[in-house]
Amino acid sequence: MSSKFSGTVALVTGASSGIGYATAHALAELGARVVVVARRKDRLDSLVSAIEQSGGTALAIACDISDRASAEAAVRQTVDCFGRLDILINNAGVMIIGPVVENEVEDWERMISLNQQALLYMTKAALPHLKASAQDGTRRVADIVNISSYAGRVASPNFAVYTMTKFGVNGFTEALRQELASSHVRVGVVEPGAVKTELNDHHKGAIGDDIEAFFASIEALDAEDIADGIAYMVTRPRHAAISELWIMPTEQGHRA
Repeated sequence: MSSKFSGTVALVTGASSGIGYATAHALAELGARVVVVARRKDRLDSLVSAIEQSGGTALAIACDISDRASAEAAVRQTVDCFGRLDILINNAGVMIIGPVVENEVEDWERMISLNQQALLYMTKAALPHLKASAQDGTRRVADIVNISSYAGRVASPNFAVYTMTKFGVNGFTEALRQELASSHVRVGVVEPGAVKTELNDHHKGAIGDDIEAFFASIEALDAEDIADGIAYMVTRPRHAAISELWIMPTEQGHRA
């Protein structure tokens, strides 16, 4: 374990698998005390055990952050346990794709609820604590990193509503960055391309076959590649901010 983030506290949403899981490990390796948030308690407990076995400190909070009260409670429990909050990684999200004319409205609502509303709830609840840590912490800076997508930059058929949610995340991130710049709460967005995670497992039929074929045709990213980028962002010196990080597989010239 590094001592680089000794004394700091990081909260990672969507931590039960994929990018969130890898990011929690990466931040713990840097010495942060890590709070991992997701719905699947068994996965979180396994993650906490792994971090603790490596000499780190972690806390699992199993909840649905698309519920505002639960999101606020997760932040409150974090501060009650560790006394502060220095880093928020808004990673939780879902991708359900298909033609707009065929999509179920309930799937749209699920994406909007988790990809956008949950991110807003977590950010709003965390901001007072992040601003306080930026003033009194040893780093004298705090960080919010929002996980968007390549689909937050480029629109493609069958990704319409998912793309809408991620374009929104990008716009919100930049506006909030400008609002908080003088307070030394850095706000940045990561836009991954094709990553091997459970996000790709929700698709059936022809679209699922297309995605499977696309991933088979390139060397896709691992979740650890994105975690490495997040770690790079939050370890910059106080005077430097990475506002946008686009991480793509070398071979990805287009979306599936």
